[in-house]
Amino acid sequence: MAIKLLSVSPAQAELIDKAIALGDGYTKTLGLLTPPAYRQAAEAGGLLVAVEADEVIGYALFGLPKRSAHIRLAHLCVAEEQRGRGIARLLVEAIKERYPQRLGIKAKCRRDYNLSDMWRSLGFVPHGEVRGRGRDGEILDGWWLDLGHPDLFTEVESDALLVVTVDHGVFADLRGLADKTDAEESRALEAGWMTDLVELAYTPQLVHQIRDIADTAERQHQRAALHGLRQLTPDAAVVAERAAELLSAATKSLPEVPVNEALRRCVRYVAETSCAGLQVLATRNPLLTRLADVAWDVARVRVVSPSTVTLHVDELRQAQVYRPADLMGTEFRSTEVSPGAEDQLVAFFNQSGGDDGSAFAERLRSLNADTVVWRRELLRDGEGHPVALYAWALDGRTLVIPVLRTADHPLEETLARQLLFLLKRLGRDCGAEIIRIADPHPSAVAKAAAADDGFFEHDGRLVALLVNVCGTASEVEAVAGGLARELTMEAAALHAGMPAEVAAVVERAWWPAKVIDSGLPSFLVPIKPRWSTELFNVPAMLLPRSHVLGISREHVYYRSSGRRGESVPARLLWYVSEGAAGVDGQMVVGSSRLDEVLIDTPDTLFSKFEHLGVYGRAEVQGAADATGRAMALRFSDTEIFPKPMTLRRLTSLAKELGLPLSLISLSKISNELFQAVYKEGHRTT
Repeated sequence: MAIKLLSVSPAQAELIDKAIALGDGYTKTLGLLTPPAYRQAAEAGGLLVAVEADEVIGYALFGLPKRSAHIRLAHLCVAEEQRGRGIARLLVEAIKERYPQRLGIKAKCRRDYNLSDMWRSLGFVPHGEVRGRGRDGEILDGWWLDLGHPDLFTEVESDALLVVTVDHGVFADLRGLADKTDAEESRALEAGWMTDLVELAYTPQLVHQIRDIADTAERQHQRAALHGLRQLTPDAAVVAERAAELLSAATKSLPEVPVNEALRRCVRYVAETSCAGLQVLATRNPLLTRLADVAWDVARVRVVSPSTVTLHVDELRQAQVYRPADLMGTEFRSTEVSPGAEDQLVAFFNQSGGDDGSAFAERLRSLNADTVVWRRELLRDGEGHPVALYAWALDGRTLVIPVLRTADHPLEETLARQLLFLLKRLGRDCGAEIIRIADPHPSAVAKAAAADDGFFEHDGRLVALLVNVCGTASEVEAVAGGLARELTMEAAALHAGMPAEVAAVVERAWWPAKVIDSGLPSFLVPIKPRWSTELFNVPAMLLPRSHVLGISREHVYYRSSGRRGESVPARLLWYVSEGAAGVDGQMVVGSSRLDEVLIDTPDTLFSKFEHLGVYGRAEVQGAADATGRAMALRFSDTEIFPKPMTLRRLTSLAKELGLPLSLISLSKISNELFQAVYKEGHRTT
C-alpha cells in the first residue's frame, strides 16, 4: 500500500493522537514533548505525518518562527520496523516542497546517537554544536539543510536566549533523584531543539527550599545539580520591597488565599524574578499559578507552565529581550565623552578576553588623539549611569565603529537593538555603504543583536552592507555585489520573483534596500494624526521626543478586525488621514516592514504586545469592532520620509501610473506605486 504524506490540521484529532503515541515510544532519543505541543504545531502548519493502512508510521514536527525565515525541525520520527524505506527522506522533501520560501531547515541531534550518516544522507550539513541541559550534559550537533536561496542570509537571525526562572517544583522535576510520572511537562524544557532557545535560571528562594530538604542524599544531589542553571542574585532590599507590594496586591485580589509561608514563598519567586530583570517564571505550582495576574500587574512577570514556554518560546523570548515600552517616560540622554573622562567609564563596561580596563581606557584616549575625528557618544539613564557607549567616524564609504559597548542594565538588549538601527540610519544619512564594527571585544549583548540585524563576520569583525536601492533584484544585486567584492566576498545572487520571506530577509540584512520585483507585497495604511504622533512624532509633538533613540525598532498598530488581504511579511506606507492637507495630515509620511498580523480580543492583544508600548488597554479596546475583536499590526524599522508626499501628489502619481488607489482603509497597492512613493519621499531636493 502506498505511503501518504498528510499535513495535519487541528481538526484531525485522530492523526494527532497517533503521532503523539508514536513519538511517546521514542522519548529516549526524541526527548519529551507534551501533547499540546503537537496540537500547537498542527495549528501552525508544522505537523506532517506519513500514513500507511490508516496508521501513522512516521512524522515530522517543526516550527515556522515568525521572526526568521528558517524552519526549526523538532522531531523527525519513523517507526523502528519501518526504517530503511526512505520515509524520513519523504518527510523532509515534503517540508521543502511545502515551504520553498524558507531559507533552510535547522535541526539538533545528540552526538552520541551516531546518526550523522542519516543527516548527511538527507542533505544536511554540520552546523556547530551546543551542550545540552540534560543530566548527562550531552553534546548536541547542529544540522542545516539549505533550500537554495542566497546563502549570505542564512545566519541573519540570532538565536538569542530566553532566560526563564524555575521554581523548586520544576527544578525537582528536572534534577531530582526520583523519576516522577507527572514530570514530563517540565522535562520538555530540556528537549534538544530547545537548547539554544531557552536558558534556565534560579533565584535564592529555590536554594532555600533545597536547604530545607530533609533527605540528605536528595538535598546534596539537588545542590550539585544547581551548577547546570544560571544563578541570579537580585538585590535583597529591592526584592523585599517588591515582595511586600506583591503580597499586598495578592491579599486584595485573592482574599480567600491564606497569608502563610506557602504564599510568601510564591511571592518571593515572583519578586526575585522581577528584580533580576526577567519576565518569565515557570511553575507547576497551582498556588503560584493563581498569582499570575498579580505577578503581571505588579511586577511584569509572566507566571507560566513549562508547556507554555515550549509552545510560545518565540513570543516570550521577543517580549523579554526587547521592551521599548520600558524606555518611555525615562530620561536617557546622549553626550560626547569629554577628554580625561575615559577612566571613569571602565567600571561600567565589563571587559572580556584580553581587553582589560586599562587597555579599554587607553583605546578610548587614543581615539581622541587620532588624526581622524572620532565621535565618542555616551548614553546615560535618568540617574546619570552610563548604559551604552559607541564611537564612530566615516572612512570614505565605510562607517567605522571602533567601540560598541552596552552596560549591564535591565534594558540592555533593547538599547543594543535601538543603537544598531541608529547606526544604520546614521550610516545611510552620511552616505556610507558599509558599516564595520571594529571593536575587538563588543559587549556580548551587542554582538548577539548585531547577528540579528544582518551583520556578519568578516576578517574578525562584524560587518553590514547598506544597500540604498529601491529597485529590481538585479539593481539591488548589482550594488550589493560591488560592495561584497570590495570585501573580497562572493556576492549573493538575487532573482525576480523571490518569495516574500526571502525578500524580507534581504531587505532587513541590507537595509534600506527594497526589492520591488519580489513576492513581497506592499500596503497603504491610513492612520489618524493622534496615533502617527505617538508612533512617529508626525505631526511633531509640542514637546519633542528624545533624539537619542529615535523611532523604536518595533511597534504595533491596532485597527478593526476586518481583513483587507493583509499578508506577512510585507511593506507598509503610512498615510496620515486627517488634518490640514500637507501640514498636519493627508500625506504619506514613511514606510515600515510588516512582521505580524493578529486578530484577537483586545485583552489578548494588549497582553501580547504591551511590551512594545504607546497604546493602553483602553485604546486597544477602542479599536475593537462589533465582533469584540481587533487587529494588531506588528511592524518594524520605520523610515520617516524627508519629504512627505501630499494627498494631491499621491493621487496624481497613482493616476500617472494607471494604478488604483483606496484611502478608506488598509489596502494593498502595487510595488510599482510603493517604489514611486518611496523614491519621491526620500528626495532631498
